[in-house]
Amino acid sequence: MTNPTLSFPSLFARGTSIGVAIEVPAQYRESLRAMRLRAEGEAAAEIIPPHITLVPPTQLPTWDLTPVLVHLDQAARRVAPFTVELRGAGTFRPVTEVVFAALSQGEAECVELQRLAQSGPLSAELAYPYHPHVTVAQNVSAQALDRAEDELAGFRARFRVGTFVLYELGPDEVWHTIRTFTLGG
Repeated sequence: MTNPTLSFPSLFARGTSIGVAIEVPAQYRESLRAMRLRAEGEAAAEIIPPHITLVPPTQLPTWDLTPVLVHLDQAARRVAPFTVELRGAGTFRPVTEVVFAALSQGEAECVELQRLAQSGPLSAELAYPYHPHVTVAQNVSAQALDRAEDELAGFRARFRVGTFVLYELGPDEVWHTIRTFTLGG
């Protein structure tokens, strides 16, 4: 268990790596995890549960997460709970080798939440424009990407988003939940 404001200490590096995401509810999590397992193998499927990224992995120069926690709490309060619907597959190919569960509802709310979260102490320039999605396959063969895309074609999920999570990359190379933030706008 970690202190809620201090992260995993490292003897070899200063600071820590964090990420912020909306978790996919349990009733859909296992089927998405199983798809990722078939596409990428066990290691990738076990690192972090299916999610919609709000702030991608970010290296912070300090272990003290207090400013980040305050910032994310304020961001959460500015957005009301909303509904997300995942429907079918999407891909970023040929730009990047990614296949994902696509949002058919809730995209605007995710974009707003991401804009608020990825500011202040978490402000950073993204490599690509933000596009909310749930990754199912990445950096695998074209055949594995095609299979994942076919498998997702009939996938449907609808859920209420009332929270998002701050994760931290632990010394075990697994993302651990540090805190859950409740939406309140």
